[in-house]
Order: sequence, then structure tokens, then C-alpha cells
Amino acid sequence: MATKRALPSHGKGHGKRAPGAGEGGAAATVARQRDIQDKAVQASKRAKKKAPAKKKPAQAGDRRQPTNPMPAQHLAKPGHEHALDLEPRFEAPGYEGSGKLEGMAAIVTGGDSGIGRAVAVLFAREGADVAVLHLAEAKDAAETRRHVEAEGRRCVVIAGDVRDPKFCKDAVRKVVKAFGRLDVLVNNAAFQQHVERLEDLSDRHLQETLQTNIAGYFHMARAALPHMEEGASIINTGSETGIFGSPKLLDYSATKGAIHAFTMALASNLLGRGIRVNCVAPGPVWTPLNPADKLAPDVAEFGRDSDMGRPAQPEEISPAFVFLASPVMSSYVNGVILPVMGGPRG
Repeated sequence: MATKRALPSHGKGHGKRAPGAGEGGAAATVARQRDIQDKAVQASKRAKKKAPAKKKPAQAGDRRQPTNPMPAQHLAKPGHEHALDLEPRFEAPGYEGSGKLEGMAAIVTGGDSGIGRAVAVLFAREGADVAVLHLAEAKDAAETRRHVEAEGRRCVVIAGDVRDPKFCKDAVRKVVKAFGRLDVLVNNAAFQQHVERLEDLSDRHLQETLQTNIAGYFHMARAALPHMEEGASIINTGSETGIFGSPKLLDYSATKGAIHAFTMALASNLLGRGIRVNCVAPGPVWTPLNPADKLAPDVAEFGRDSDMGRPAQPEEISPAFVFLASPVMSSYVNGVILPVMGGPRG
């Protein structure tokens, strides 16, 4: 015989609302929320009465880095590192090599100065021979070569324009002939020039940026790939501007966004060949690129509005390139855009 299910009773003492519900509970909640609001408002008023504290530049490395104001100067393009009043720090004295790139050969475009020079030096410290490609900064390139050779590795210096596919092919051939192999390509050469309005961006200016910053990456990768084998890698230099944009670097931001997309697409394309492709996206870095772009007063404030409250030095960026180049460290890292921006928004 089936058990008869008892029906819910609606008599006195049954069907009461949960504690805190109903009109009394709602009133208590409103009172509690208003009390929280009042205390928060009073705290905000007290805080606003105090003088706003100046943002203190963050120092998180093994040695203190320069802070603003940076030297207020303007350089003629392409910008020479030896002409900067404050020499960018690239030697990373606290970084000890451990053979992560032992026996390998690398090309670094824009390797005469800035991030490129810092990368070339650390690659050599990790055991790689390095080819430095540059536009016309012979004195700076010679200094990079001196530091690479001081690390006990060979260095080839080649001048030319990455906008020219023929130059890229010839340069790669020279490097392979000199070193007998090619394991790492760092696409780093760049052109940058601020303009106030899109209408101020001439066709000539636009093409200079596009052909250097993105077409040059295509030319170099296409020239290098026939000489690269399984385990090799390509590392592109992107930028925070390729993620967040920059109101007065419209063309530059667009090319950096394109570099990020190119990185991910080429990473998928080359995966079957065992060649990894990744990208480092730096925030503001103290290199000749910006003093050869901005007016002197703006250069003095360069990097102050970053999360760190100062620009990075090249030696703070270069270890990321070592990480991505080394099969020992990043054999399962492919197609990433690695932000090195001092914070979530640079």
C-alpha cells in the first residue's frame, strides 16, 4: 500500500520567512549599507584633505636604476647611444651565464644599441655567437661588438636596411657563412616618430614605419628560415603600444599590434617544423629611440607615468629574450606575447 504524502501545513507557526528577510530584514540591510557608505565617505574626505603623495619610482631589481627626470635632450635620427647624456644600462652585471645558448648562433637586428645591444650581450654571456645588424650607427655597433667579444664569443657586424629584402638575404648568408649555423633570429629594428594628429602623418612617414617595423620582420624571417632547424626560434620585439595603443604613435602602435599577430600566426605555421616564435612586449625603455623622437622636455618625463614610475633600462628587458631563445627554458613556450612592462599597463 502506497504511503500517503503529508501536505505542507499553512497553520500558525508554519511558513515563516528566513531570518533577515521581509520588511524588518530589508530595513536592517539598508541601514547596514548606509553605515558602510557613511564611513567610506568620511574616510575619503579625510584622505583628500591630506596632500597627495608623489608616486615613488619602484626599484625591484638587484641594483637601483635611474629615475626621472631623464636627460632633456633630442637626438637626430637614427639615434646614437654614445650621444645620450645618460648611457642606457645594458651590461646586467648581476646576471651570470650558465650555457643556456651554448654553441648557438643568433642574429639581432637593431643590435647596435638599446634593447638589441643588451640582448646581444646576454646571448653571448649564455654562449651564443651573435651577428649585430644595424642601419648606420657604426660607432655604437662597434661598441656592441666589443662587449660581445669580451664575453668570449664571436661577433659579426653588418650595416643595412631591413626594409630591403635583398639586404636581409645577403646578411643572413654572411652570418651562416661566418658561424656555420643560425639558431635564433631577434627582430628588433624599429622606426618611431610621434605626430599630434592623424592628418599630420604623411604617406612617406607611414611607409617608413610600416616597411621598417613589420615588413622588415617578414623579410628577415623569410631569409632566416631556410637556415633554421628544429629547436631554433624567432623572437620579435613588440610593445605595450601594440596592446593598449598610443594616441600620438598611431602608425607605430599599429605595426606593433601587427607584430603581435604575426608572432602568433607564424608560431602556428612553424610548429610542425619545431621552430618556436614568440614576442617580448616592453613598456617604456631608456634607449636612443625616444630621444630621437620626442622633444627634449618630453624626454625628461619619459616613463614617469608607467606603473613603475620610471622607464626600464635595457638590462631589465634582455633576460626575457634569453628565456624565449633557450630550448632548455622555453621548449614548450610558443606564440606568446610576453609583457615586460613594469605592471599590467606599463
